[in-house]
Amino acid sequence: MFETQFQRNDPYMNQTTILITGGAGFIGSNFILYFLETYPKYRIVNLDKLTYAGNLDNLREVEHHPRYTFVQGDICDRELVESLFREHDIRGVIHFAAESHVDNSIKEPDIFVRTNVHGTFTLLDVAKAHWLEAPHKLKRGYENCRFHHISTDEVYGTLGETGYFTEETPYAPNSPYSASKASSDLFVRSYFHTYGLPVVTTNCSNNYGPKQHPEKLIPTIIRKALAGEPIPIYGNGQNVRDWLYVLDHCRAVDIVFHQGRVGETYNIGGRNERRNIDIATKICAILDEIALEHRPSAHASYRDLIQFVTDRPGHDWRYAIDPAKIERELGWRAEVTFEDGLRKTVEWYLKNGKR
Repeated sequence: MFETQFQRNDPYMNQTTILITGGAGFIGSNFILYFLETYPKYRIVNLDKLTYAGNLDNLREVEHHPRYTFVQGDICDRELVESLFREHDIRGVIHFAAESHVDNSIKEPDIFVRTNVHGTFTLLDVAKAHWLEAPHKLKRGYENCRFHHISTDEVYGTLGETGYFTEETPYAPNSPYSASKASSDLFVRSYFHTYGLPVVTTNCSNNYGPKQHPEKLIPTIIRKALAGEPIPIYGNGQNVRDWLYVLDHCRAVDIVFHQGRVGETYNIGGRNERRNIDIATKICAILDEIALEHRPSAHASYRDLIQFVTDRPGHDWRYAIDPAKIERELGWRAEVTFEDGLRKTVEWYLKNGKR
């Protein structure tokens, strides 16, 4: 499909090159596949360091695509980032790259500061130099450039039993991870107000779907269940998250990148609040239905493998996003129900294993 759809005369005429960071990760790889299929007018340069969370297998479908280039490198490497902007005349950035695992941030917070704060600063500063001739004055021909920063709902802290995060919610990060993302968000904001860099920021709720790293909650539940190992659930399993299917997130990023108001923040949520224990039991029920051959003979149900473990420090109790702004202004809405998305996800992991 990708090899033939765009084989035509002058295939690169009038195409714009955008830089996608972290494109070998879970959300980034899903977005690249979606974006290349949706828009023949773009070339994509994917800059990814290929840390533990990056996997080029996620991009097998497009590794030879004529409008796709992969570069292994660090977003903190200013010389490399500057060379990519010059060589490809980058006219847009969609910045997914980030250290994102809360447990890892508790153990090694310095890595999160370097990647999430300094890396974002480097990208912003190089984009400013390439696109602007003076503060608040874009170079001729660069008027449509856009820097889209992907962030998280965790910057807002935690909620009680009621209420939702909105774009006006004060930042209150509770982990080194969320603190580093909050700092990067503020750098993005500062480059808009100080220099007039054309930026947008999106803060999303928990993503799930194909190609997610196996350390995350939903893949961990699936992986442990299929291996017949205990399924670890922090605390009493009552922590609540708002879940967003990854392709719904890709569509939202697309819409904000193209239509969002410069300087604005848009919260992206799926209106799918679920307790962690309910996620685990639902996945087990799906596996009981479609993966009987993998179920340990000593257990009547995969649910028997669920075990509660000591809660992690600073574990936020509830996240929930109000996506009314993006729904109202840009017409985006989550389309995939949680039940359908979860079944698709389980089926993907059954088929693809450790990919």
